[in-house]
Amino acid sequence: MPKNKIQFQRGLSLKQFFSKYGTERQCRSALFRMRWPKGFLCPACGDPRFCEIKIRKVFQCNNCHRQTSLTCGTIFADSKLPLTTWFLAIYLITQSKDGISSLNLARTLGISANSALRLKHKLQQTMKERDDSKPLSGIILMDDAYWGGKKRDGKRGRGATGKMPFVAALSVSSEGHPQFMRLSQISGFSKQEIKSWSAKHLSSGSLVASDGLSCFPGVKESSCEHEAIITGGPVYDEFKVFKWLNTMIGNVKKAFHGTYHAISNDHLPRYLAEFCYRFNRRFQLGDMIERLAYVALRTPPMPQRLLKLAEIRW
Repeated sequence: MPKNKIQFQRGLSLKQFFSKYGTERQCRSALFRMRWPKGFLCPACGDPRFCEIKIRKVFQCNNCHRQTSLTCGTIFADSKLPLTTWFLAIYLITQSKDGISSLNLARTLGISANSALRLKHKLQQTMKERDDSKPLSGIILMDDAYWGGKKRDGKRGRGATGKMPFVAALSVSSEGHPQFMRLSQISGFSKQEIKSWSAKHLSSGSLVASDGLSCFPGVKESSCEHEAIITGGPVYDEFKVFKWLNTMIGNVKKAFHGTYHAISNDHLPRYLAEFCYRFNRRFQLGDMIERLAYVALRTPPMPQRLLKLAEIRW
């Protein structure tokens, strides 16, 4: 039986990682190349001439004398952690199929639990903003899903106390193979909520297939076609229609239960985005480290006060 090419791809070994990003100098060189692929350009005047003040680790423009840090204006800004720690965190988060908890990350990196949690949330925010900038298109399967909830309060199903609703959307090829996934927490499954979500995450002209839940026709407001498939009906074949979508929802729940002790309502969107980011780039496992570092350089700073904000749905 042939091996699954995605599951058994080589990726980037730990030995290869340390040979590329094992020192602070290597990490700075890699970030410099990612931030200024055509050479340094002053952010103030655009002049390419510069000198490096190594004591302060800044670049000074020879024309306007503006001093620029390698990490200013990026997700790495104002961090006291060395770049080697950041790169190793990126490696651990991207190369693990089910992710890594902040406590395990702290022990592996040798930093405090609070520092590891902040670092992880910043990288998750980078992943979320990157995927949110790419709407799904083509044939899209959608379903309602829930996370959490109390187990012993006498309520079951969708009405259970504490359940956090989220939209599960999966774009598939014409042959039905999964391509890109989007998991987004929402306040509830109302038609207005789905309308607002689809305006941001779906491209116009897409064909959306869902079950018979009354909120999903809201995607039509975003110039998308919608087809409702009544699950459990005589012509319904779950294996053919929603097989991959149900598999993805099951996979993310198993990954969360197996990796994390608890996920708060405030930060659930970031954890969902992290899972989607790895899945959407599953064909290039070894390239994911440099790709995430590249995007992190183009993501605005995320200080602690913004990390605590709860309004990060969608």
